[in-house]
Amino acid sequence: MRIVWILLAAFVALLSTPAAAERVAVQSPAGTLSDAAIVLARQTRTSIVITDPALARRHVKALRGQMETDDAIRRLARMADARAVSVGPSAWRIEAGEKRPRKAAQPRTRKPPPAVAPSEAAPPPPPPPPVEILVVASKRSARLEEFAGQVSMLDGDDLEFGGIGGTEKIAEQVATVSSTYLGSGRNKLFIRGIADSSFTGPTQATVGQYLGDLRLSYNSPDPDLRLSDLSRVEVLEGPQGTLYGAGSLGGIIRLVPNEPELGLFDASGMVGGSVTQHGQPGADLNAMLNMPLAGDSAALRLVVDAATQGGYIDKPLLGRNDVNRTDILGGRAIARLEFAPGWTADLIALGQSTRAADSQYADRFGPPLTRAARVREGAEADYRQGQFIISGAFGAVQFRTSTGIAWHDLEERYDATAPDGAPRLFTQRNDTRMIANETRLWQPLGSRFGWLAGISLTENRTQLNRSLETDELSASATGVLNEVSEFTLYGEANARLFDGLIATAGARYTRSQLGGAGEDVPLAVAIAGREITASRDETAFLPSFSLLAEVLPETSLYLRYQEGFRPGGLAIEGNFVRRFRNDRAATFEFGLRHGRPGRGPFDLTASIAHTRWRDIQADFIDAFGLPSTANIGDGRVWTASISGSVELAPALRVNGGFTYNDSAIDQPDAAFLTRTMQVPNIARYAGRAGVDYRRTISGNLELTAKGWASYIGKSRLGLGPELGELQGDYFDSGLVVRVGRDSLGISLGITNIADVEGNRFALGTPFAVGREHITPLQPRTIRLGIDASF
Repeated sequence: MRIVWILLAAFVALLSTPAAAERVAVQSPAGTLSDAAIVLARQTRTSIVITDPALARRHVKALRGQMETDDAIRRLARMADARAVSVGPSAWRIEAGEKRPRKAAQPRTRKPPPAVAPSEAAPPPPPPPPVEILVVASKRSARLEEFAGQVSMLDGDDLEFGGIGGTEKIAEQVATVSSTYLGSGRNKLFIRGIADSSFTGPTQATVGQYLGDLRLSYNSPDPDLRLSDLSRVEVLEGPQGTLYGAGSLGGIIRLVPNEPELGLFDASGMVGGSVTQHGQPGADLNAMLNMPLAGDSAALRLVVDAATQGGYIDKPLLGRNDVNRTDILGGRAIARLEFAPGWTADLIALGQSTRAADSQYADRFGPPLTRAARVREGAEADYRQGQFIISGAFGAVQFRTSTGIAWHDLEERYDATAPDGAPRLFTQRNDTRMIANETRLWQPLGSRFGWLAGISLTENRTQLNRSLETDELSASATGVLNEVSEFTLYGEANARLFDGLIATAGARYTRSQLGGAGEDVPLAVAIAGREITASRDETAFLPSFSLLAEVLPETSLYLRYQEGFRPGGLAIEGNFVRRFRNDRAATFEFGLRHGRPGRGPFDLTASIAHTRWRDIQADFIDAFGLPSTANIGDGRVWTASISGSVELAPALRVNGGFTYNDSAIDQPDAAFLTRTMQVPNIARYAGRAGVDYRRTISGNLELTAKGWASYIGKSRLGLGPELGELQGDYFDSGLVVRVGRDSLGISLGITNIADVEGNRFALGTPFAVGREHITPLQPRTIRLGIDASF
């Protein structure tokens, strides 16, 4: 241990040594030159003055990468057809001028500025205006202060801090986001109190997940993509049917990747190793490369992620320990071509492979972290997606069209051994293919009016197959094929009724064509079910309305009404395939927002929402002991949430959030009258608290620490006595400390600090649901990592 501390001290000493040619990590946003200059001045620790108001309003692209200070400021000026003039050792002035060719990295020779007597010194510039925050998930690039709704904006750098993770990092920071815990690549996500079931079946997700403008999946689980090299993640709460259509009953989660940077070579990497108490070690690696192509008109950005997560569950009947190791390998490539001023074409390819060697649940009443099973379970998930995007502008009107195709293949294995029976394995395969296009035009809200109009086409095909296997034989069980084709028109308009009051109204019309068939169905049953599996059409009209009033400086109140829906489909029950209907949710929401998240003395958001949910699609256990899907009745959900942060000192900020959910199926279908009528998987209470500490040690050497703690209350696994077991009621926590410069640093992190076992999820296998199993938290894990950028 002493050697480790000696090495750590030597590394810190190395970091504190000034480099001969120091490069700075630059991340200035797209927007006005004034806003970008404010951010760049903060990052480079310089003063940048723009004296011409018209020049300050010019639009510039985002600027990101590792570069020297003078080069970064000149790049920014050139993007505005201006020039940067040095007026002191750390002071610059940007003034109008012709665009100049790119200079070499070394500063150009210039005469030192004349000495200025103290009495003649120019007065300091006025304080800069706040940097504009855009809610891009609004599809109108709405400013945060103009958006009526609850939104969480998670910075990409914060999500990478302490190591690359998946969706669990979003749930750690947003109290209203929850998940099942079957394992990476198999989970279902929920926002607020809108949750349907614990299983991966034919129902569409209640949360829409997007990369850019296109959804990641339709009715397959969360692919759990690595959250690396992202600009941000946006979480919109509540139904988003008008803009996002089917599958957004609870809200949406939108991943926004960093775009390729034209004319810039940039690279970064991160590597880490971890040890898990009561388990095996793990490791992770991430690398990013941005390189120009064809001069300054094209660029390519590549990202690679790899991780192995050590197991911690033992299966003594198999003579195996730490069986649930998970290996993840993924990557993303984005190529960008600027084929005309202000017009770009992007080609995106991404993929991820997840391999879980065995299950991650344990016996409820057995030894800790132990499962008495005689079969090997686990899962394999493969996700691939390609996108082609063209975007530009016709004057003040913006245009964007996105076309993509996605494949998501998931194979899950469950212990189906009967009491005192021979070992038996149940295998379920869920293969999904989706093709989608979205095209829209919009004009952001100006002094009076803004609008948006779009069209969307989606085709999704999901094939669900099942089989039962023993050492002697393998038999196919009934499966199902679901096909959906959707055509959608949508639009939204907003207007400033008068200063401080914005009204927004919109609507979406969707026509869905549904089809499918049974798979591996006995002949007599198949003949009887032909009418059930025949194609049919469904239509949905989803209106929305909101009012947003600024009642005090930086303080707004809003009232919002929004609807969402999911189309119907085909489900399996025993040897039969039968239909289930579409469901629909309507939400009234009242909210308050003060300040800007993470900035200023304090910020606060709060909301209370009531949702009426009709013909709820949910899973239950059928007479054969297998999960099936049906419309279980009508229900209501009350949700209240509050979140915010306070700056206790210039280097210290605390943040937190709390959510309360009260849900019930108050008008159950006759077939479910005897079952527990509580919406599953949603805790009545959940909350989190965090701390963010930053301190300069010396020069550009900085200490950063982020810690958090959360509580997840009690919830139920599902409907009825078979799925009525309690879960939740546990605390979790984590802390990461980093020492270094922007270009090089070392971090030490710990999760589950108290080594809590807990019970995240009460499902291990559907053949013994809720009676014997718990899904414990990953035991206390310590990670040591190094990150660098070039």
